[in-house]
This record gives sequence, C-alpha cells and structure tokens, in this order.
Amino acid sequence: MQDTEHSAALPSDLPAVAAYGLQVMRGAHPVLRNLTFTIPRGCIVGLLGPSGCGKTTLLRCVVGVQRAAAGHVQVLGHSAGAWPLRTRVGYVTQAPSVYADLTVLENLRYFAAALNLRGWQREDAVVRVVKEVDLASYADKPVARLSGGQYSRVSLAVALLNRPDLLVMDEPTVGLDPMVRRELWLVFQRLAEEGTTLLISSHVMDEADRCDRLLLMRAGRLLASADRDTVLKHTGCADVEEAFMHLVRAAGAAEARARERAVVSGSPVPHLLDQAGPPDTERAFFATDTLT
Repeated sequence: MQDTEHSAALPSDLPAVAAYGLQVMRGAHPVLRNLTFTIPRGCIVGLLGPSGCGKTTLLRCVVGVQRAAAGHVQVLGHSAGAWPLRTRVGYVTQAPSVYADLTVLENLRYFAAALNLRGWQREDAVVRVVKEVDLASYADKPVARLSGGQYSRVSLAVALLNRPDLLVMDEPTVGLDPMVRRELWLVFQRLAEEGTTLLISSHVMDEADRCDRLLLMRAGRLLASADRDTVLKHTGCADVEEAFMHLVRAAGAAEARARERAVVSGSPVPHLLDQAGPPDTERAFFATDTLT
C-alpha cells in the first residue's frame, strides 16, 4: 500500500524545493558555493550551465544523496532525502538506471515491486507508465536492444511508477536526436500540466525555451534564478545563450574590479565566487527573483 504522505496536500505557498546557503566541498575545492533559490510547484525548471559547473552535484543534493558542507535543502516540506520523500521524488540519472538484460516490462515490474506496489496496483502502474512514455511497441524487448532514446524512456518510466510530486532528471535529452528530444519534452510538459514539478539539467541552452523557470549556473554558483522572460529583460538579450554569456561577463568584470580594489587597499585578494552572493552588478536581479 502506498504511503499516506504521498497523497497529502501541501500548503499552497510551500515551494517544491528551497535551498538556503548550500555549499558542497570536494576536498578543499568548493563545488557548490552558497546557493539559495526556490522552485515553485507544478512547473518545469531548467538547470542550465556548462559541463562541470556543479549541476549533477546540485541535483544529488535535492534528492538527498549528496552531503553538504553548509546550508540545507527542503523538498516538499521535508529535509532532502527524508524518509517520507522516498515515494514522492523521482530521479533519472545520467547513467543507465535499468537492467539491460531484462525486458522493458520486467524492469518496470521489478522496480514497481521495489516501491512496494503489489498485485493490481503494480500492473496498473506498469501499464500507465508504458502508455505515458510511449513504450508499448517495445514492452517485450530486452533493454539492451533499444535505441538511446528508448533507453531514456525506460529510465523515465521507472521514475514515474509512483506518480512523483517532484521529478529530477540529469541531462535526460543530451545526445538524443531532435525528434526524440521533442517527444520527450512533450511528455515533460504534460506531466507539468498534471501538477508534477520537473527539475531538468542540461548544457543545451536552446532547451531553456521549453522551461517555465531557469537556474543558470557557472563555476559552482548561480548566475540567475528566474523565469526566462525576466532573464532576457534584465540582460537585454534576445536568447538565453546570449543572456548567459552576458551574465558570465558581468560576473568576470565585477570580480576583476574587486581584485583591483583589493590590490590598491593592500587587502587579501578576494574571489567573488567564494562569497555568499553574486557580484554587485547582478545582486538586485538575483536576490529578488531567487527568493520569490
């Protein structure tokens, strides 16, 4: 039987995810630097930035499998990784998360049983997700014989078995052909319309156009947390890729000025990426949108 918490209604003003002062270290090297943001419920949020900027680490913090050096993350009103969230958060990793030697149906039945679904509930969930991600034609095929796009659909189907309130996906469309990407985004949009919150990472900037809200990352910190139109209006740019580069240049210029001031004053040279917030040139934009 499913947990009663899974169907419990959340207060209308409670965000799906809220991070406060989040820091993650790898040895002496900071991976995430004082991240603070909120994610509203029922929307698609794109976590965008170049490879190596900390996107996967941030997603791991959200699902509760990454230890933080400071700060905390709340998910659906609980601390990230809390026991009540085990059936309410779906996680699709970059690496394959299904068994290649089993068929699609065998994988789904196995993971449904792991979620404590039994009998008709298990079969109902399996049939539902097969339809949701359009896997009916491949249901009896071993996963090893599927294409990359079909493989991604199986991982997504597993994450959807328990109707998660929050679906976290790490670059689910990277490397797929444009038609498969488009079909997957149609699935994502339908899930959002049904009330699921989706947090999707990517280094493909044109996917920003499909998102309701953006988290733009560089070198372990957020350059912006806002809806797409606000990002474009603030930067005066025509597209998100151009806006991202504008914010990167602004951050670099602000850091250079800070270093010059430090040299003149004889103080230790600061590194703005290690401070608790974005450069002064962006602070009003960042703070206002991040905390709404």
